[in-house]
Amino acid sequence: MVQAAGPREIAAEWAVFERAHEGEAAAWRELTSRHQPRLTALVLFVTRSPAATDDVVQETFVRAMQARIKNHSGSVSGYLGTIAYRLAVKEAQRSRRNSDIEALDPPGLGPDQLEEMLSAERDRQVAAAIARLSREHREVLALRFYAGHSYEEIAALVGVPLGTVKSRIFHAVQACRKILSAEGVLE
Repeated sequence: MVQAAGPREIAAEWAVFERAHEGEAAAWRELTSRHQPRLTALVLFVTRSPAATDDVVQETFVRAMQARIKNHSGSVSGYLGTIAYRLAVKEAQRSRRNSDIEALDPPGLGPDQLEEMLSAERDRQVAAAIARLSREHREVLALRFYAGHSYEEIAALVGVPLGTVKSRIFHAVQACRKILSAEGVLE
């Protein structure tokens, strides 16, 4: 579950962003290493094209660095997620490619190689379950759990009422649980 960052974390995140914007290599590496995995997952769920994903994520960072931001009220994660989401929607509409989501090899999270393999397999199964959902359900899940947007931000991005966002997320999670239970991933 995505946890909301506090004011200090948001200010620190923007400080790193500004240093990267000014050309500091260490800040750039920190910014990309912190946000690239989530942006990649978000874009992949929207475009369903591993080939387009890298390009869209790279374009997200390019556009973020070219922008002159005056208002730091939201999080850097939300800002980057919004850019990535909009670019991904445009790419999905333009290309209409349907690539196999199972080609994605998500990185493992544990220090032990066996745990990494098991984690990667679970991630693959969850990604495959999400890929089977409708576009509306895939998008709200990706925006919530991969881009870190609040329900209100998702409603504004997608252009639907807040209650619709909550309902879609609830039903999408239930559908994923049903798929994963049927496949023996969940008990």
